[in-house]
Amino acid sequence: MYLKKVDGPRAVTLPDGRVMTRADLPPEDTLRWVASRKATVVRAVLYGLLTEDQAMARYRLSSDELNEWIRAVATHGEDALKATTLQKYRQP
Repeated sequence: MYLKKVDGPRAVTLPDGRVMTRADLPPEDTLRWVASRKATVVRAVLYGLLTEDQAMARYRLSSDELNEWIRAVATHGEDALKATTLQKYRQP
């Protein structure tokens, strides 16, 4: 079995004990961003599986968009990433 060379770790352990690998990440060509996919990318960045630059390049995200996802999770939890509850958590 051959492993593709990647920059950074192949897997990280999350605080709840689960192991997150690069295979758990959404596909690079993702167009429809549901809350669970956003949360996966945020977890990958926060726990060191991807750097912010790698995540932005891989998913073609702006720094503002990625930072907004991270801020929303830090402030209100993963529910803040849902489009249906966005107005509830948006700051006036």
